[in-house]
Amino acid sequence: MAVQQSVGQDPYFPDNGDSRYRVHRYELTLDYRPGPNRLSGTARINAIAGRSPLAEFQLNLADFKIGRVRVDGRQPHYTHRGGRLRVRPAKPLRAGAAFTVEVHWSGNPKPVNSPWGGLGWEELADGALVASQPVGAPSWFPCNDRPADKASYLISVTTPSAYAVVAGGRLLTRTTKASTTTWVYEQSAPTSSYLVGLTIGKYQAVLLGDPGPGGIPQHGHIPAHLLPEFSRDFARQPAMMELFQELFGPYPFDEYAVAVTEEELDVPVEAQGLSLFGSNHVDGARGSERLIAHELAHQWFGNSVSIADWRHIWLNEGFAKYAEWLWSERSGGRTAQQLAAAAHRVLSSQPQDLRLADPGRKAMFDDRLYERGGLAVHAVRCALGDEAFFLMLRSWVRLHRGGAVTTEAFAAHVGRFAREPVEGVFMAWVWGAALPSLPVWGAAG
Repeated sequence: MAVQQSVGQDPYFPDNGDSRYRVHRYELTLDYRPGPNRLSGTARINAIAGRSPLAEFQLNLADFKIGRVRVDGRQPHYTHRGGRLRVRPAKPLRAGAAFTVEVHWSGNPKPVNSPWGGLGWEELADGALVASQPVGAPSWFPCNDRPADKASYLISVTTPSAYAVVAGGRLLTRTTKASTTTWVYEQSAPTSSYLVGLTIGKYQAVLLGDPGPGGIPQHGHIPAHLLPEFSRDFARQPAMMELFQELFGPYPFDEYAVAVTEEELDVPVEAQGLSLFGSNHVDGARGSERLIAHELAHQWFGNSVSIADWRHIWLNEGFAKYAEWLWSERSGGRTAQQLAAAAHRVLSSQPQDLRLADPGRKAMFDDRLYERGGLAVHAVRCALGDEAFFLMLRSWVRLHRGGAVTTEAFAAHVGRFAREPVEGVFMAWVWGAALPSLPVWGAAG
């Protein structure tokens, strides 16, 4: 696993995360009551100090009541204001020391404010879901909220027994006592805080396809009345899984789940090992199939291979967009070249002021970043040719599994698979703002 940590704070979100230490495991014990929207929790966080002694550090946590904080079992001094829990241990932690933080909190969870509206914990009409990208994780648990600080998670959620709890990872146990049920999930693979997925609702669980020996279990969690439409809309997901494993390499996690809420969602929600869709994404006519492919592809690009900071978000979204085109091409739809041409026509009529390598916070979720990101990946494919391109992709995913990467690292990696220099491709498509000419498949010979 190759991890490239960003130096210092994320330039787009300087108040989120603390680069002076890293977390290696979260153990979250939660109790949630949907009626009053009441959450109480305990977090046990195992972390490692950085290269300098740690006299104080911070976690991100929204406006909850703090019951207790401990560092290695001892009471520290702490303050909790503006979404930041600042902790000063009784004695400074030495450089490189392992330490444990315990936090108890409670309150009514709600989304945190962002330039894109509320993010994080979302109370539904009958349940809840988490949609944290990019900075919503502190809406429900204390965390070092930076994408490069990846950790394993053990999540225990107790809720009334009428509700199912779905989280990214493997369900270890489900225990019912009186009127409540406790669900315990383990996500052993390194996970960014914004990718910790959770939904609570009245769901029916189904198995998608037969994974067979050594296959990847794929489960769906949906309201029972949507099952007929869901069965048609998601019928080809197992075939997508087979294709993406062929093109990108082995699926990086133990299993994959999709959940559909009773309510509509503007866009599906990406999480590690889990994707959340709204009822509007289920129509019985495969109307959202490209989104199903997009979210599945994120398991490789964004989740397993994560970004060092948010400047590099095109590495997540460009590859997920291109995976949509690859699925279309390989399943009898339009080819990647045809879809690239359509995207290029749209972009050519729009402002030419977006740089993929550093789009700025305001433009990091701009539709142009997704389309141009897909075009940039297509340009790399055209430059390398298919054999070298897919060899490069599988190598990229394998080398950086569980890690965090940068645009510069990707450009250097591509260069190792090219017969001719590719700096011009990256200067035009990734670091430049003007839209280059449409890349033409077959130009590599």
